[in-house]
Amino acid sequence: MKQLFKNYTFEFDKNEKRLLLNFCKQVIRQMQTDNRFAVDVKAFNSIVEKLNASPENVKLTKDEYIRLTLQLKENIKYLKNKAEKSWFLMKWLHKSLYTQYNNILTTHFNQ
Repeated sequence: MKQLFKNYTFEFDKNEKRLLLNFCKQVIRQMQTDNRFAVDVKAFNSIVEKLNASPENVKLTKDEYIRLTLQLKENIKYLKNKAEKSWFLMKWLHKSLYTQYNNILTTHFNQ
């Protein structure tokens, strides 16, 4: 039987948690001006609260999990594209962010 409600538990290290916090805050800043994204903003606010509250384990709902993975995948595509078209310094910065986000996505969110 398929579970209707499933919680996802993650153990992020300090750097991953900091990177995800910055990512979620950036997503909130970009989406909060448009009312169409009110549900997304609410989900990302919830993720930020959970990342700040829990020192070791972070429990996400299925909705939060799906929204976070989709945004991470879109951001990874964007960073990869920017890294290919940029000059040396910007390429280095985008490549660094790309590898960090990609590592988080592959280690925690591919199930």
